[in-house]
Amino acid sequence: MIFLTLFLTFLEIGVCSFGGGYGMISLVRETVVAKGWLTEAEFLNLVAVAESTPGPIAVNVATFVGSNCGGFLGALCATIGVVLPSFIIILLIAALLQNILKYAGVQAALNGIRPAVVGLILATACTMMLSSLLNIGNFHSSVAADWKALSILTLLIIVKLLFDKVFKRKLPPIALLLISAVLGVLFYAW
Repeated sequence: MIFLTLFLTFLEIGVCSFGGGYGMISLVRETVVAKGWLTEAEFLNLVAVAESTPGPIAVNVATFVGSNCGGFLGALCATIGVVLPSFIIILLIAALLQNILKYAGVQAALNGIRPAVVGLILATACTMMLSSLLNIGNFHSSVAADWKALSILTLLIIVKLLFDKVFKRKLPPIALLLISAVLGVLFYAW
């Protein structure tokens, strides 16, 4: 039964998500936390791992949640569920509607969807920031700052700004991830 539930849940998420994996994160978070598949803290860790591993974040998240709930078969069901809607839509667009983007109605719909996707991404980022830095899970939570996490964030910002000013180049995202991993070990291991 869990396999069908995983498939249908991620199929629904795949159908309702616009804007790629980052636009999907808020839907996945609400669903998996509400169903009790992951806690808020586990979900935040999952997003960090999914962002730092190769592949689309939506597939990584679905695979991990499915694996956590139902092993290999659960991972397969969740992954197929999240990928299937996009696969079918792209297949239809490629096969039947090659010139769909030239229609004004399609452009208008996409222009309307774009701000909603930005809003979903910003809402998810704010929720994750409040949860990981200030331990705020809902409106009734009291603020309990995680000074280690805030220190890591501050150090990352300083490193990035110094790198930008001294080397006149952007610090690669992978470097920020590696620095934050080392700082995490230093701050949280002892």
